[in-house]
This record gives sequence, C-alpha cells and structure tokens, in this order.
Amino acid sequence: MAPEPCIPSSGKTYIDDMLNMKDQSNIDSGISDVTEFYDGCNVLLTGGSGFIGKLLVEKLLRTCSSMGKLYMLLRAKKGKTPAQRFKEQLEDPLYDRLRREQPNFADKVVIIEGDTGEKNLGLSSTARDFLVKNTHIVFHGAATVRFDESLRKVVNINVRGVKLMLLLAKEMKNLKAFVHVSTAYSHCNLDYIEEKYYKPAMDPDKAISMVDMLDDEVLQHITPRVIGSWPNTYAFSKAVGEDVVRLYSRGLPTCIVRPSIVLSTMKEPVAGWSDNLYGATGVSVGAYVCLLRVLHCEAEKTAEMIPADFVINNVIVAAWDVNKLWNEKKMAIEPVGRSDLEVSQPPIYNCVSSCQKPLTWNDFMHLNYINGIDVPSRLTLWYHVFILTKYKWFYNFAILFLHLIPAIIVDNLARLTGRKPMLLRTYQKIHKFSGVIAYFCTKQWKFNNDNVLRLWKRTSLTDQKKFDFNVKNLDWNDYFLYHIRGIRVYLLKDPMSTVEQGRAKYKLLNAVCGWLHSLRYFDVRSSAETVNVSWSIL
Repeated sequence: MAPEPCIPSSGKTYIDDMLNMKDQSNIDSGISDVTEFYDGCNVLLTGGSGFIGKLLVEKLLRTCSSMGKLYMLLRAKKGKTPAQRFKEQLEDPLYDRLRREQPNFADKVVIIEGDTGEKNLGLSSTARDFLVKNTHIVFHGAATVRFDESLRKVVNINVRGVKLMLLLAKEMKNLKAFVHVSTAYSHCNLDYIEEKYYKPAMDPDKAISMVDMLDDEVLQHITPRVIGSWPNTYAFSKAVGEDVVRLYSRGLPTCIVRPSIVLSTMKEPVAGWSDNLYGATGVSVGAYVCLLRVLHCEAEKTAEMIPADFVINNVIVAAWDVNKLWNEKKMAIEPVGRSDLEVSQPPIYNCVSSCQKPLTWNDFMHLNYINGIDVPSRLTLWYHVFILTKYKWFYNFAILFLHLIPAIIVDNLARLTGRKPMLLRTYQKIHKFSGVIAYFCTKQWKFNNDNVLRLWKRTSLTDQKKFDFNVKNLDWNDYFLYHIRGIRVYLLKDPMSTVEQGRAKYKLLNAVCGWLHSLRYFDVRSSAETVNVSWSIL
C-alpha cells in the first residue's frame, strides 16, 4: 500500500498525485545493472547539503539499499557541527518516503568533516587516509553557486576544490568512478554547446596561483578582465573547473554531468519538491505571490530547464556508465601492450531539455499562470500581473510603476502604523536577482546531448524505469501542475488546506482591480517602432 502523504486532509485532493509514494516492486522485479554496480560500494559525496546533494543522498539510499557506506563531506557552519547540520537536513519532508521504506537508512551515512574551499579539503590526516582506503565512487557536487561571488572564493571552491578532489581520488586504490557535477552554462559565452571540452578563460593552475598571490582589492579590480566574455564569476569558475577535470583526471574513470537550470522534482521522491529560490524557481515564486511583476526577458527564447530528479538519475547512471566504459577500454588496450588510459578524455553529459522538449520563457510563464490560478495562495500580495519584455528601457520604466512606487507607498504606510518598512528593500534584492538572470533570459543557446541519448540506450529497461532521465518522457503540462503546488507546500509553507482562503483573497483583489482583466497587450510607441508587451494575468 502506498504510504499517506503528510499533508492536511482538507488539501489532500489537490496533491494526492504530487505526493503519491508508489510501491516500486514492479520496477525492482527486474535485474538492475546500475543497482548491482553500487552493491557493497562506499560512496563519497561533496555538496550533500545542497539542493542536488540532498536529492542524491535520498535516491542513492532508497534505490541502492545494498550499497556500502555514504561518506558525506560537510563543514561546520553558523555554529553548527557537520553532524548537527545533517540531523537538521533529515527533518526535511524530502526524506519522508525513505524514512518509511528504510527506517534505519541514516546508519549508512558517515559524516566526514571537511571543506572543499580549504587548501587541504579541511581533512584531518586520519580522515584522508580513511577515505583513500575505503572509497569506491566519488560524486563531486560541492560548489558556490552565487553569480556575484568574489573571484577568490569561486576559484578556491570551484577550481582548487575540483583539483584537490581529483588528487585525492588518484590515491584511492579501489576507485570505480568519479563524477563531477558542472553546469550546462559553463561555456555560456558560446552559442552552441556540445558535449566536449572548450578552452577556458584562464589556465586552472594560473587561476589558483593568482588568488594566492593577490589581495582582495586587486582581485576585485581585475575581475572583469579575468573572466573575459563570461557573464559572471560562477560561469567562469565552472569552465575553469572543467579544464581541471580534463587535466587532472588522467588515469581515472571520470565523467562530467552538466545540468541546465534545475527546477523542482518531477516525481521523485515527491513531485514538486525544492528548497531554494534560485533561478527560474525564484521567478515562479515571485510571480505566484505577485511580488515580481515584470522581467527583462525575451519571451520566445528557449528556457533551458530540467527537473531535479532527471539530473539525479543522470548522475547516478553516469557513474555506472563511466566505470563500464573504463573497463571496456582497459580490456581493449591490454592485448596490444598498452597499460595506460591517459590519452582519453572523460565523457561529458549535457543534461538538458531543449534538444527533446524545448520550452520558451513565454510557455514557462503561461504554465505557471494557468496552474497558479487554480490554487491561489493566501500569501498573494497584489493583483496578478506579469510582464515579459525584451526592452531594457521599458523594463526600467515598468519597475518604477509596478515595483518601486507601490513599495514606497506601502513602506510609508508601515512607518505610520509603527511597522518595519520592508518592501522597498525586498525589491532592491529582487532587482539585483533579475539583473543577474536577465543574461540567461535574453540569449539563445543550442545544446547537443548525444552522449546522454547514447547512455539511455545502453541502460536496461529496468534501470530506465528506476532511473528515468530521458527528457522525452517529460510532459511540461503535467510538470507545472506539481511545480506550483510544490511551491505552495515546500517553499511558501502554505498548506493546501488554505486554498479557499487564497481564492477568496484572489477574488477580492481582482474585484478591486478588475479592469486589468481586459488588458492583454500594452503598446508602447517610439519614433522608430512599436513594442508589443504580453501581459500574463494570473
């Protein structure tokens, strides 16, 4: 029997499908090559407290129950020990299904104190020796994902950290696979991104030496020149990090997985789960509660996004695949007397959706709209209006009237009533966020994912069901039904039992501003052209 989701009964009818934890016996009845690969293997995971890392922990422990130990590299943070941080992590609803199916799953997890941003990975000599002797598979997902991070920090974590992890892996005598998680936008300075290595803006070792020698003031001054055509330090560092893999993975069974913009889960372990407001999810949340009302974005450009569980499945299967390919190469070269595999470059898997199921930004916002209107939140702030415009001048004009002036009015009313003014400061943060993602909303890329498609063909039918990463199986209409409800439940903490309250508030707001319903296009005329700006009214 499928376990009951932990939601109020009054909201159950809305998200039965979203949280349906189905029995996997029909899948497990076949032989799983991937699961067998993990049997008895000890896995080292970095970045296990991040969005992707949490899902990877859950999926590995739930589907590969015969694996050995899961070593999680965690650092102390905000006065909490690594063990305390992991204990808090397990309280997330993400692990409810795992907790029901395998109550003692935490016994498999071994917390290793360390920090990929430190020069020695923050490892004690004892911990290092332990990992060298016992690790079979490494997933390196630790990274700073802030686009505006300092050059020193991104190089230390996203470049030096990769190098140190690979050097550690070289000492592991029992290593079967090393998977580095990068991003599909590591080379976003190009228009066409294939599953191959490109020349980064800087040699990795020179980048590391640079941050070791120069102080923060000098680094800040030279950052624009250093990152060159890359839009931010994050993308720059991920490109350099991939070159680290190319240079330092020789002799190791290694691969790179490049996910695009990662959204909430499609179906596993629960549909619609997310724990952050990064990227496109932040846009969805802002539009859903009517805080974000205009975005600098070209509506017909492709929104390159991928559900998180597709990424996790791709990562898990990639480890099995790179080990298999590595062993096949070893068998092929041994008869002719060659004993090394250093001439081959690690494969790259572009985990993207646009090659098979493209989605435009206009589609993205429309699907958010039609699903959001069905379950309006009681946290809605305004009447629902959202504008996508490719014109920066009009974007600046719109935020003045749709964001800033209303924020000033509300903040002044707050002061008069003795409350703390917050809205203007919130919009300042939103505009900073919008400025960062505008680069990805106003450009078009073409991706190649042939390696991923070939990997899918090499995967057995049992594993295709157990570890589905084929975007051909993705239905965007179904996805956004759960995506919006996941935003309510997991991000806004607004239970489905409050839907009627949300509808009442929605009706009131639209009664006050009902005239906006008649607007579908707003023409802004200049001396040279007419700008048609689509209005999507939730």
